[in-house]
Amino acid sequence: MSRSWVWRAVDGRLSLRLDRRTLTVALLLALALFISALVSLGLGSQATPPSAVLEALLFPERSDIALIVHEIRLPRIMLAILVGACLGVAGLLLQGLVRNPLASPDVIGITGGASLAAVAFLALGGTALGEAWLPLAALVGALLVALAILALAGRGVTPARLVLVGIGLAAALGAATTLILVLSPDTTAMQAYVWLTGSLYAAQWREVAALAPWAALGLPLALGLARHLDALALGDDLATGLGSAVRGTRLSLLLLAVALSGAAVAFAGGLSFLGLLAPHIARRLVARGHTGLVPASALVGALILLHADLLGRLAFLPRDLPAGIFVAGIGAPFFVYLLYRWRT
Repeated sequence: MSRSWVWRAVDGRLSLRLDRRTLTVALLLALALFISALVSLGLGSQATPPSAVLEALLFPERSDIALIVHEIRLPRIMLAILVGACLGVAGLLLQGLVRNPLASPDVIGITGGASLAAVAFLALGGTALGEAWLPLAALVGALLVALAILALAGRGVTPARLVLVGIGLAAALGAATTLILVLSPDTTAMQAYVWLTGSLYAAQWREVAALAPWAALGLPLALGLARHLDALALGDDLATGLGSAVRGTRLSLLLLAVALSGAAVAFAGGLSFLGLLAPHIARRLVARGHTGLVPASALVGALILLHADLLGRLAFLPRDLPAGIFVAGIGAPFFVYLLYRWRT
């Protein structure tokens, strides 16, 4: 009996191969995410029995808490799942692209570029144009930083030095963001500070609907391009010999990682280290091969952010703390551990 599941398109241009263990792990992670979402629907400032939650979901016209479940808790949960999945996969793509386990959107400065552009958009009165333009501003900032990193990579910068350059770039972008906040009115600064921390507070369905197309397009594309990461891991010469267009593939993967991370940051703020944590946890769970790591990283990222947001909602009642605090609290020590292990 085959240990792998293989799917091929009719024209033969696309094929996917997944280890059966990977499929099992992905199904278990999806089940854990579904159960976590249901549990989270019943938790808040006032705990709700599971039966009442199911009634609100299935028969909202007969439920007294339908408004709380459908308009307050459910959009926040859905946004956490989408943002976590996007950042998890973006981190995986970047780690495979630069062949460095320390790479992630925030570590190499992509998140910092998106944050600087978004804060500048808020400070310069961009909201008068409509909040729908905020994701575009964040994406432009992320893309500019990514192009700068790509230019440095094209000049022979080693993976280790590339991460150090990214850390320095992220620090410079953070300083510029702080300068804009200092010069901004108090109301704008407060709004931007909450956004920079990474918060899902007061998430609404329009934000979920705006982010969903990015995830619906970007995540399947990442799954389709994942096999090219396996080729790139062998080195440029071998990847070229296997028929991979190395430069075009790198550019496609970078643009996809920028789109996923930029869109996620635009709707949830500057969440740190999520793109670093999720791929490493996924590698512990599934067999080698980026095709299996893409769904695993997406599900792990969604689980991490969903539980971090739940902790922020419940741990310090009646206060609602940003989920980014708890993600960074785990991610920062993990980054130091990876840096030490990679150095030795």
